[in-house]
Amino acid sequence: MPEDFCTERPLFGGAISTTFPLRFQEVFVDPARDESLIFELLELKHEVGDNGSATWFLQDLANEQDAEGSVVIEQSGVIEAPGLSYRNIPAVVTTAVGQMAISKGRQGREAQNVVRVHVANLRLKAVNTDMLVTGYEPIHINPLSESASTVGAGFAVPAAQSGCMPMSEVFKLAVSTFKVNDWGLFGSA
Repeated sequence: MPEDFCTERPLFGGAISTTFPLRFQEVFVDPARDESLIFELLELKHEVGDNGSATWFLQDLANEQDAEGSVVIEQSGVIEAPGLSYRNIPAVVTTAVGQMAISKGRQGREAQNVVRVHVANLRLKAVNTDMLVTGYEPIHINPLSESASTVGAGFAVPAAQSGCMPMSEVFKLAVSTFKVNDWGLFGSA
């Protein structure tokens, strides 16, 4: 497996940190591959059960992005994350992987790219927060997409063939090394 240089990276002013390859710069985008990692803090969705919560967020993401052909490829069960417990209240993690056709910005359906989307929901129940980690990996770049001028149109070259860590491994690393360094980020935690 090709190896990228990975390092611990601070998020939210250092209150949270995780590890992923240095090739993801500033906003955690690798523009040469049109891959990205997004970290979002959301209020805990109490109406969504732990089991399948990542799948729920994946489907919500597809709806928000007006995606076409959205399918869930795999999903995990609930995994307890003892390292993320706070005040003896356990945190749990679920993951899901899906595929969908989306366009960037306002390019419209005629410029949709097919992407694989990796979603993890880290449920930090003690601080009433759903922490989403989302990784986007291109499968097919539409010639009309603005991405085509940077990475080329057609099927994306697999990361391993480009000498890069595959997004599935980048995603697993970022989720497995996720830690909260300052619970004060969550207000009156």
